Amino acid sequence: MRNEGLAEAIRAVGGVSELARRIGIAQPSVSNWDRVPADRVAAVEAATGVPRAKLRPDLFAEGIVSEADEIEAARAQEYALLASLLSAAPSRDFLSALAKLRGDATLLGVAHAALSDAADSITQADAEREYFDLFVGIGRGELLPYGSYYLAGFLNERPLARLRADLARFGIERTDATVEPEDHAAILCEIMAGLATGRLPGGTEAQREIFQKHIASWMGRLFADIERSEAAAKFYRHVGMLGRVFLQIEEQAFTLAG
Repeated sequence: MRNEGLAEAIRAVGGVSELARRIGIAQPSVSNWDRVPADRVAAVEAATGVPRAKLRPDLFAEGIVSEADEIEAARAQEYALLASLLSAAPSRDFLSALAKLRGDATLLGVAHAALSDAADSITQADAEREYFDLFVGIGRGELLPYGSYYLAGFLNERPLARLRADLARFGIERTDATVEPEDHAAILCEIMAGLATGRLPGGTEAQREIFQKHIASWMGRLFADIERSEAAAKFYRHVGMLGRVFLQIEEQAFTLAG
């Protein structure tokens, strides 16, 4: 059963097909939703005008919330944003939503502002080209965003097996809809978003262990490689900067908390 936020979004644009078209994904994907996935909230909000607090009240609660809840929600949003940008090229509506990001004087705020400017100035076709060159390519992309590749030099190696064992221990299961292996950077970011919101089991212990064992050891290098890539010159280098800065903040926080 669809939650009320998703139902309102569908009504606002006149149906499932139109919502799928506006956010640039296949209709069956939207038909299978019971709520808007975290990494699609920004695009759906931009396409329909339905506020994110109504689309996903579990992530973007209205009213007074504790500082700890606000921090966890902000972390979940950041991970969900990175997951979306690493899993597929941004749609036109997603670029429009990213162009509305606002920054501040912090390193993360500067990264947000730079990504916003890049999203505002790039065409969807150019963003798709950058994504293709970076992660798809003819044969393979310039970069392989997998933990096994960065840590062992090959895909589907021991780092993936260790990750799967730890996810199973925390009760986190692979879904039938998951195509990529779990050590893909987008999936790991999505897992962290789910842990931060409580949608996935494991709590703080799972967040710390998965980050320190399966993210901190390699993903920062991936984002630095994206940032330096000539193929990412217009848009994705700013994604690389955002990911690198955010992971540095996360690493410091987990170190202090430990």
